[in-house]
Amino acid sequence: MDRFRTIALIGKYKSPEIAGPLLDLADFLERHGRSVVVDPLTAVHIGDHRRLVLSLEDIGKQADLAIVIGGDGTMLNIARTLAPYDVALVGVNVGRLGFLTDVSMDTMFDTIGAMLDGHYIVESRLLLHSEVRRGGVRVMDVVAFNDVSVNKGAEGSLIELEVRVDRQFVCDLRADGLIIASPTGSTAYALSAGGPIVHPSLSVMTLVPVCPHTLSNRPIVVSAESTVEILVGSAADVRVHFDSHSHCELKDGDRVVVRRCPDKIRLLHPSSHDYYHMLREKLRWSEKPGR
Repeated sequence: MDRFRTIALIGKYKSPEIAGPLLDLADFLERHGRSVVVDPLTAVHIGDHRRLVLSLEDIGKQADLAIVIGGDGTMLNIARTLAPYDVALVGVNVGRLGFLTDVSMDTMFDTIGAMLDGHYIVESRLLLHSEVRRGGVRVMDVVAFNDVSVNKGAEGSLIELEVRVDRQFVCDLRADGLIIASPTGSTAYALSAGGPIVHPSLSVMTLVPVCPHTLSNRPIVVSAESTVEILVGSAADVRVHFDSHSHCELKDGDRVVVRRCPDKIRLLHPSSHDYYHMLREKLRWSEKPGR
């Protein structure tokens, strides 16, 4: 039985350089007996009038595989939408290889051809579900792939947060902010704030203070089965961001609740995928001093 009979192609929006490779990939897949569909934005952008155009929700219901051509940001946006449908995802990077989009344009046909033959690695990534509660009323409900971050605004001073895990008091935090990161998000904003790199196979969340007033406030790692609550004590200019794709202005007394999302992301990697090799390349660990 053939794997991945219906394949969706989704391209980075407003990136003219992907049109040619995406159309070539569509032809390649059809020559291999697969049905190809595209989302509306991709169809308009590349001028493809031959393939069936489906909404992302319908792609989730009908496609066996979605190939995302762009970068990690594009993959983040698509993954959040398709997660409830358990569609397998492959990322093709149009620039340098990313943490999530690890198929090179130069080897795209060979790599995807091998995947169609069953040569790939499956990786499951957890998502974060977050709510903003105000006076007991839920005012925002968002899924994040990388992180949920509570931060001061451009003109704000240090913010005051009360942090609880599973209703147990952890600390009162005075800082520029606090990041709750998934393992995937450990190599994003949390890394730049001094958080640890967490292997994506682990079922954990990382709490990383941003520029804390007390230097002893350090990142901590908690179970992904935990519920993290952040109570805003001082909100002159405070907001919460979800993967940097959406945000909410916060008020005194607001509560941000973060827990594991029941949906997961199913990523497919080439059979040669090596997580630690990818870290060395992306973080330049192998470079010699002075280079």
